[in-house]
Amino acid sequence: MKNDKILLSHGSGGKLTHELIEEVFLPYFHNPLLEPLDDGAVFRAGEERWVMTTDSYVVDPIFFPGGDIGTLAVSGTVNDLSVMGAIPRYLSVGMILEEGFPVADLQQILESMRRTADKANVQIITGDTKVVPRGAMDKIFINTAGVGELNPAFSSERKIYPGDQIIINGTIGDHGTTIMAHREGLELHSDIRSDCAPLNELIASVADFGHSIRIMRDPTRGGVATTLNEIVKGSQAGILLWEDKLPVRSEVQGLCEILGLDPLYLANEGKVLLVVEKEVAPRVLAQLRKHPLGADAAIIGEVTDAHPGKVVLTTEFGSKRILDMLTGEQLPRIC
Repeated sequence: MKNDKILLSHGSGGKLTHELIEEVFLPYFHNPLLEPLDDGAVFRAGEERWVMTTDSYVVDPIFFPGGDIGTLAVSGTVNDLSVMGAIPRYLSVGMILEEGFPVADLQQILESMRRTADKANVQIITGDTKVVPRGAMDKIFINTAGVGELNPAFSSERKIYPGDQIIINGTIGDHGTTIMAHREGLELHSDIRSDCAPLNELIASVADFGHSIRIMRDPTRGGVATTLNEIVKGSQAGILLWEDKLPVRSEVQGLCEILGLDPLYLANEGKVLLVVEKEVAPRVLAQLRKHPLGADAAIIGEVTDAHPGKVVLTTEFGSKRILDMLTGEQLPRIC
């Protein structure tokens, strides 16, 4: 690696994260199940195919408008399974607590986890708890693992083709903007809230179109731009986005303009990107819009052979600019 020390940017989900995974972790852990580097690994148990995923949550602040670290942990794990085409079934939870952490805060977080798990129809079936001395960490960190049964209705090909349409189920940048504003104590005269939510029910609603859905991904760290770059990395196809089709709340756009940020690189915790066959895309869009979490769904771009391996944005003024992976760290400890 270019750096001999771990930086905050190595946790951004962008270029340095990929460098860390590919150049440091993979040489030690390389195997066929890990090689795709998807949101989860597909494996067989007898005749059945299952998906397993794992994630860790270190968000700061731990309570924020629209959720808390517990809501985030369950939703994020459920969503990683769901975008792999799995039906989430079981979760494990590991808690690392700082000495002196208020029990009342822990109970509030546990209630959020229970409520979110019930909403997603998953069970938390095992876990672990560790406590470290005061000052050795910050309040509470949560690690989760999840397993789900692969739904054969969804395609396992995971390849994209020119003409495929890019769909997102709603507005972008809500979670990242909420965390940033709440962390910095910004006094806002608007109701910016995290979009944190489990998406398994929404994704199941388009299962009838499953074999026309090429790929699904949740654009968390690094945002929409970084996730789309991951999809086209090493591909013979590229992606063209249309700025005037991007669903962005006016208050999110306004805050980003003030702070010099781009909503395309801000984290989302209740969004899914779908790459869908062109002919089927309007029906998938209509189905998503029937669900409360898909009411603002939009077709925001298409796959093209014009610029292989790159994501390009057509601006509202008709010009084009390349959207690279996130470089550096816009906001550490976002999830």
